[in-house]
Amino acid sequence: MIKNNQHKYSISALCKVLQIPRSTFYYEAKERKSEDDVTSAIVEIFQNSRQNYGTRKIKVELKKLGHQVSRRRIGRIMKDQGLVSSYTVAQFKPHSSKCNESNQKNELNREFDQEEELAVVVSDLTYVRVNQKWHYICLFVDLFNREMIGFSTGPNKDAALVYRAFASIQKDLRKIEYFHTDRGSEFKNKLMDEALETFDIKRSLSMKGCPYDNAVAEATFKIIKTEFVKGKHFASLEDLTRELQDYVHWFNHIRIHGTLGYISPIEYKQKHLKKIV
Repeated sequence: MIKNNQHKYSISALCKVLQIPRSTFYYEAKERKSEDDVTSAIVEIFQNSRQNYGTRKIKVELKKLGHQVSRRRIGRIMKDQGLVSSYTVAQFKPHSSKCNESNQKNELNREFDQEEELAVVVSDLTYVRVNQKWHYICLFVDLFNREMIGFSTGPNKDAALVYRAFASIQKDLRKIEYFHTDRGSEFKNKLMDEALETFDIKRSLSMKGCPYDNAVAEATFKIIKTEFVKGKHFASLEDLTRELQDYVHWFNHIRIHGTLGYISPIEYKQKHLKKIV
């Protein structure tokens, strides 16, 4: 009422008629403006995250903008604005692959926190619908900063898919010390054996039937299934490849990661390199 009539009467007169202190009006006006600013920031952060961030990561991004907001308040605003994270519904991986019976040991031994770039690279495969047919994605992830350093897509879950992802890595392959995967037969074959031998890369394999031995790769694909695949329709392999390339760039350069202190993989690497220099 005061706001609608302040062009005709003074704030003091209106407050006197309504029998409220002027401080109450100014406090409520300030709170409303603050709430509007926070709401706008939350909506923008959520949309820029490709509708993936929940309250925890939005809180981190708000703090960068100078807003100290509790997760409970963020959750309330998200609910009011109809913002639902992709992670609200759990995703599952219902298929299994043929096991590699190699005697190769688990050299990584769940040491997922690596202090050097390319010390250990892990990989895994997942599936996605493309025009009503199953296609596959292969990713290579550097444990040092969780960066997706190579990827490939294709209609077949085979050694060629893995080799194409390996070949897409735009780094000095000779610097990779270990290549760790599960025991899927796609990773243990003549094609990959020759590639690893060429660049003197040592192999490490998870124990049979133990997904926790390759937890980072498994977690990365959970992210892929939730943030990239869920709710999407890919009309062709070219469509899938193009959109995945865009997502990988966003994942590496923009998406904040809790395990990295809520910064992106590239930012984490840059900070680490500055410390070395």
